[in-house]
Amino acid sequence: MKISARNQLKGTIIDIQKGATTSHVRIDIGAGAVVTAAITNEAVDELKLAKGQAATAVIKASDVLVAIGD
Repeated sequence: MKISARNQLKGTIIDIQKGATTSHVRIDIGAGAVVTAAITNEAVDELKLAKGQAATAVIKASDVLVAIGD
């Protein structure tokens, strides 16, 4: 697979929680960090995603916000 996005985090799917239309896919990227992606149930089925499968989180965002507490 070739893709222009530079923010790619390789890891392993540790959980998939399906909702009515959207699934939350949790990917362990190492060092205690987990990325959660919200994708359609249709995409989960088409990609045949499963717990334990290797996957890459591809992050494409026009804005990243940072907040701190008082």
